[in-house]
This record gives sequence, structure tokens and C-alpha cells, in this order.
Amino acid sequence: MPGLFRGPNLLALPMSLISEISPLPGELPNPADQDEVTVIPLKIEDWLTVIVMGLLALITFANVLVRYFTSQSFAWTEEFSVFLMIALALVAGSASVARNRQIRIEYFADNGPLARQRALARFGAIMVFLLFVLIAVLSSRMVYDDITYGETSPGIGVPQWWYTIWLPVMSVAIAGRALGLFIRRGRRA
Repeated sequence: MPGLFRGPNLLALPMSLISEISPLPGELPNPADQDEVTVIPLKIEDWLTVIVMGLLALITFANVLVRYFTSQSFAWTEEFSVFLMIALALVAGSASVARNRQIRIEYFADNGPLARQRALARFGAIMVFLLFVLIAVLSSRMVYDDITYGETSPGIGVPQWWYTIWLPVMSVAIAGRALGLFIRRGRRA
């Protein structure tokens, strides 16, 4: 009956649009959509993302069940969930830098002469590298202070450096990915 189905009518779409929506069986994927070849595989960040998201889901679900049945919650879940969310942001940041999908002004980055596009891509990569090297150095000092002064976390009282140690580690990983991107963009020139 006409009027009951409000979704797009695939019969009315041009064939080129249909092929973009669903690839044909046996059709090769677009090479532009694939990841670039890197020395350190990008699967590391992908699997870390899956593991962290799974942990977040399990911890949150367990806390919901405990709250529902006992009217109390696990004290450690709040603190650990915040740590996992920060770790997730850093892992995702590393993956976005490695895949060159970080935020940029595409009007300038993707338009104009090819030499300018390459120069802007290399400039952006080296700035990300410098930023995360600086974050790694400064956060290393914070970890040193946490260890030296015996800081403990406010929620459950574990040593604070258990959480803060991961900021310099992940900052070095992001800086390494940015340096790799800078080198790859230089080879294309």
C-alpha cells in the first residue's frame, strides 16, 4: 500500500548510489578506506579499544546489578571507570593520529596544491608529536611526584601512580604514531 512505507525507495535510487550503500559480492574494498601500512600494527589500538570498552561495560553492568539487588554500589567502580574512559580516549587518540583522522580544518588541509597539502599534513603531524612529547615529559614529573610523596587515590586509596603512569606511556605512543605519520607523509613527497 502506498504511504505506509516511509523509508527510502531503493528502486528509485541511481545504481551508483546503491553500490555505495552496499558493495556487491566479490567487489574489492576501496583502497582509500584501508589503513596505511605502519611498522607497528594498528590492530594494537583496535584491540585495546575493544578490551577497554568491554571492561567498562562489564564493570558498569555489575555495578547496576549490585545497586539493584542490594541498594549499594561498588565503591571502586566509579574511580576505575573514570580511569578506563581516560585510557580509552588516549588509545583512540593514538589510533586517530596513526590513521591521520584527527581534527583539522579540511578547507585548508584538503584543498589547494598538492605540495601545500603535504606540507600542512607534515606540519600537523610534527605539532602533534611535539605536543605529546611535552605531555609525556610533564606527566612523567607528575608520576614521579605521586611515587615520591605516596599519593593515594581519593576513592579507594590505591597508589595514585597506578593511574597516572599511563598518561606518559600513552603520550609516548601517540607521539610515536605522529612521528610515523610525519615520516610517511615525507615519503610521499
